[in-house]
Amino acid sequence: MELLTIGAFARMSRLSPKALRLYDELDLLRPARVDPGTGYRYYSTGQLGRARLVARLRRLGMPLAGIHAVCALEPAEAAREIGAYWARVEAETAVRRDLAAFLVDQLTGESGREPTMMWELRHSAHTDRGLVRPANQDTLYAGRRLLAVADGFGPEGLAASGAAVAALRFLDEAESLPAEGVLGALEDAVRAAGVAVAELAGGTNEVGTTLTALLWTGSRMALAHIGDSRVYLLRSGSLHRFTQDHRVSPDSLLLHKVLAGGADPVPDLRLQEPMPGDRYLLCSDGLTEAVPDARIRELLASGSGPRELVAAALSAGAPDNVTCVVADLHAAA
Repeated sequence: MELLTIGAFARMSRLSPKALRLYDELDLLRPARVDPGTGYRYYSTGQLGRARLVARLRRLGMPLAGIHAVCALEPAEAAREIGAYWARVEAETAVRRDLAAFLVDQLTGESGREPTMMWELRHSAHTDRGLVRPANQDTLYAGRRLLAVADGFGPEGLAASGAAVAALRFLDEAESLPAEGVLGALEDAVRAAGVAVAELAGGTNEVGTTLTALLWTGSRMALAHIGDSRVYLLRSGSLHRFTQDHRVSPDSLLLHKVLAGGADPVPDLRLQEPMPGDRYLLCSDGLTEAVPDARIRELLASGSGPRELVAAALSAGAPDNVTCVVADLHAAA
């Protein structure tokens, strides 16, 4: 077996000797031999494939824990895990892009302009336990300016989703919500919801909830999202999805971001400009797991509301609770 010094192996793998020593300590990339007298590390040429994979994943920005998991998988499974990781990165980048655009808008004074047109929000909502679940653990809220859907899980799932939505309700009662402060208000409210759910969960992840909310300022729509409930926008006949599911992988039902015990929730945030005829849909995954996006678009475009959407899920078997809130924007009189 041909052995390489740590310096030679570092050059060939594009990893620094310092990084190689760290990966040895973390049991991520052990040397083939360690000199018992000097402690000097030697590596085999057969380790170059793993080392180069580690180097590329580091350049991709993947955390060391994720790299360790990927390296333990078969190639096909590793490829799926890398794809799922990058999908999460793109979703988080899109959220940061929207936030950066909002901050630029605010700091240049654009958000302080009087809107040329005011809008009013008209909405309807419906929820159903579905055809399989013994109880409905979804909670919805549809008020003057706040719309929210939370999908609870665990033995106290309904209490968790209810506590999360209750933490946001004060936003519906505020005297005014200037557009330049609405994202911060939403983020603070979601963090408060996280505290309430964590107390209920007793520090475990056995009880928790998703939380997705739209907050209407009178001229803009603000979004806060954590979990796998969704927000869609129907505009000019086209359906646009505004949220990314915080799932471990596209094929998994496990969530890597959720309101539960022991985690400080950082929601995705977005600020949306309205257009005439916009229709928004908030829904739990009980709808989207049963009804494809194409059918959702057809129903929304035809003027159907939440009852028709829930009925479509029930017709498809509805294995989960189904909750829908549909909101239309109209020019104010």
